[in-house]
Amino acid sequence: MEPVVIVRIQDLLKTYTEGDYRRLVLNCVNIDIVQGEFFVMLGKSGSGKSTLLNMLSGIDSPDDGRVLIDGVDITAMSDTEQTLFRRDYVGIIFQFFNLIPTLTVLENITLPQELRRDRSKENEMRARELLERVGLADRADSFPDKLSGGEQQRVAIARALVHEPKVLLADEPTGNLDEDTGQQILQLLLELTREAGKTLIMATHNPEIVPFADRVCRIHEGRLYVSDSRAFDSVAGAVEVVAEG
Repeated sequence: MEPVVIVRIQDLLKTYTEGDYRRLVLNCVNIDIVQGEFFVMLGKSGSGKSTLLNMLSGIDSPDDGRVLIDGVDITAMSDTEQTLFRRDYVGIIFQFFNLIPTLTVLENITLPQELRRDRSKENEMRARELLERVGLADRADSFPDKLSGGEQQRVAIARALVHEPKVLLADEPTGNLDEDTGQQILQLLLELTREAGKTLIMATHNPEIVPFADRVCRIHEGRLYVSDSRAFDSVAGAVEVVAEG
């Protein structure tokens, strides 16, 4: 069966103005990411990987080029349309969890559904099922400040998956955790996304995640260099993604 392209990035250009200097962050980036793929963007701080994730979610806009998710050009949308699209089709996991401290664990997980004004029993059941899957069924009524960092990230994973998004974006999801906890979180995240057939796109500076990925890109001087994870070693050993046609 032909792989289904779920994310298409075309001629993406992004610059930032810093005083009198204009810094090129992404330089005519092109790539297709297929449904069910675990795609890792590797790069040092400031390389542009978080900027690219933000454009995939519609949080930030490119200077030029397009981002299509499931065939929908989100770069052609208004801010309001992007917000609604992100709410329904994209799940996001942050490095610092971004849980709301005044909401319980269960309320944090059901927040995407609340934003859609969907308070059905079926959705609450899905939230509780996910809470059980991430090993926190007994913490539904706890508040985030009573949880460890690893537990908070488990809640964040459940929240990102509860509305069954097309694409899951993860920005350094293990970066604020110790090595053992980070490994557990990565394994849990992969298990849940693989099971559901979701596309996972992760930005990280941690090369230890590379062996788990289907494909890896290194962002270097505004360009994407992509390889199968088994062959990936360095910029020199990868292939630059260029425009087709």
